[in-house]
Amino acid sequence: MLAKPNGAHLLIVDDDARIRTLLAKFLNKNGYLTTTARDAAHARRLLVGLEFDMLIIDVMMPGENGFDLTRDLRNSLSTPIMLLTARGEPADRITGLKAGADDYLPKPFEPQELLLRVNAILRRSPGQATKPAPPKNLHLGAFRYDIARAELWHGTKLIRLTSTENALMKVFAAKPGETMARSRLVEALGQGDNSAQERAIDVQITRLRRKIEADPKSPRYLQTVRGAGYTIVPD
Repeated sequence: MLAKPNGAHLLIVDDDARIRTLLAKFLNKNGYLTTTARDAAHARRLLVGLEFDMLIIDVMMPGENGFDLTRDLRNSLSTPIMLLTARGEPADRITGLKAGADDYLPKPFEPQELLLRVNAILRRSPGQATKPAPPKNLHLGAFRYDIARAELWHGTKLIRLTSTENALMKVFAAKPGETMARSRLVEALGQGDNSAQERAIDVQITRLRRKIEADPKSPRYLQTVRGAGYTIVPD
């Protein structure tokens, strides 16, 4: 019997979109909240705006590889890291562990083995035993956002969200009530860091309000914090 997960938030970093999607779906099904990044640079932007309980990083990525990313993150981050790679030679495993990884799993692997290792690492991590489980749903009046499944519902009707709208909801759902600066949202979405992108965030917020607010012009849930950014205030 597998240990019951506590709803921890995992960041999956892999340049293969198929692997990212499969891992996210499998871990979501087993009770974890997941966010994915396509490369090391994208992961760094997400780490600026979000907190994670564990990182799952592929080694063989274009640009900065998993070894180098792990080694650099260890200078300022104590979050557990698992490396995934097709390079399963003993020398490679030693390199990964020396870089600061907590575990090293060669590909191909059985999903159940990955789950067991994730559970084991999180059980050993300080604070995991007493950390309260995050809410599974964000309630916004007549709407409900299923955090694990990344789905917006109005009663029994599934509301379609674009990939950007869903990414915004994930960021807000991770820290409800906290003000998110436009620049922070841009970084979390991996869209660059210029003023044009910040203005694009305003457009996306307006579109998202049309889907979750009874009166988008007078928002109750997705509020503007004047001069600071945006915050989501659930029921």
